[in-house]
Amino acid sequence: MTELTQSFLDFAHDKRADLVGFAPISRFDDVPAKHHPATIFPETQTVVVVGKRITRGTLRGVEEGTQLELYGQYGLSWLADRMLAITTIALATFLEDHRHEAVPIQDLPPQTPPSGVAVRPDLPAPNVMIDVRQAAVRAGLGEIGWCGEVLTPVYGPRQRFQIILTDAALTPTPLLQQAVCDQCGECRTTCPLGAYDGSESELAIAGQSYRVGHCNPAVCRSCKNGARPNPHHAAGLPDRLGALCIRSCVDHLERAGLVSNGFTAPFRKRPAWQIDRTGAPSLATSGE
Repeated sequence: MTELTQSFLDFAHDKRADLVGFAPISRFDDVPAKHHPATIFPETQTVVVVGKRITRGTLRGVEEGTQLELYGQYGLSWLADRMLAITTIALATFLEDHRHEAVPIQDLPPQTPPSGVAVRPDLPAPNVMIDVRQAAVRAGLGEIGWCGEVLTPVYGPRQRFQIILTDAALTPTPLLQQAVCDQCGECRTTCPLGAYDGSESELAIAGQSYRVGHCNPAVCRSCKNGARPNPHHAAGLPDRLGALCIRSCVDHLERAGLVSNGFTAPFRKRPAWQIDRTGAPSLATSGE
């Protein structure tokens, strides 16, 4: 590990970054130009992925069905746009203090359509959107679980990411080799809307392959069980990290010992509430 890489990690720890990974730009060779980091910063050598956890307690009000806005603040908008953004810009300034350009980038949905015209024939139209969740996989921080979300061996699905593009050649983080998702299927069986149809596909990222269940985002957008619209663009995938399906994943991974951030008490202490397609509330019969 280079001296700059270790100094950067020490600084990131001091700034309360929970997860940091380094992906060499070569790990993006399979990404089209309209989503490629080098389209934004052609001299990029390293894509730094920075993560902050969603504290388990932030999900408590959603899990009990009694306080849904705490998650919207500390688990979504404030976490991403304030706390994580402050950490990300601090790490970017560290790199620039060491004479390396650093481009901080928010987790914006790659499904967002272009909002301008190409300035040169060889460039895609603005705005180029990088798939930040896939970048986290390329940076060795996690995998894509069957549920379709990033799962890390520390927090499972409980984190958010931003990235920094830099011309610094930082020591790459090895790609994650251990499986976090055990394909239990609780995300599918606990969904009261039937958003998962049971089919799956193979998703290839940087030479790794992941089995991912098909989840209908249009159904998720109507979910009243903790899912929320994408905060940045209507075309983006809905936010499901507080939804019943992903909360069931949190509980399962902890009970199965598949994540290292453990607790003295289980996450799910009572049968989970759910609201079905008709809007009627009830208690879930699985995932207890």
